[in-house]
Amino acid sequence: MMRQVNGRVVVVSVRAAMIAGAWIAFPLGLVAGCVLGAGLSWFAGAVLSWQLQLSLTRGVTEQLLPFASQVPLLGSVRPSWSRVSPPPRLSVGCFAGLVGGRVGGLVAASYNRSPFGVRVTVEVPEES
Repeated sequence: MMRQVNGRVVVVSVRAAMIAGAWIAFPLGLVAGCVLGAGLSWFAGAVLSWQLQLSLTRGVTEQLLPFASQVPLLGSVRPSWSRVSPPPRLSVGCFAGLVGGRVGGLVAASYNRSPFGVRVTVEVPEES
């Protein structure tokens, strides 16, 4: 048989809160990094298309275009988006994980310093 006991949570594990914060923030950072990597690839393609349009319609030579010296680099980024996307994805994910861990630890530490606790009801087995 179980009985209910009322109490308060007074202390939260800082280590567990940091791990939970990093665990939540890392996937969110991965998603943000995916968007960033896709945006970089799209931007490279848009710049190449814009330069091609300028050179064909206006007769502007390649040397006068704003990104003329980066045309080979931009040309290699657009088709190889699968190699361009993982570095920003992982770097943003790791950074978000670090920030999430720090925030989780900060929240747990500030909660532990608080004089208030959270009221909880716990079921414990009855002693026979």
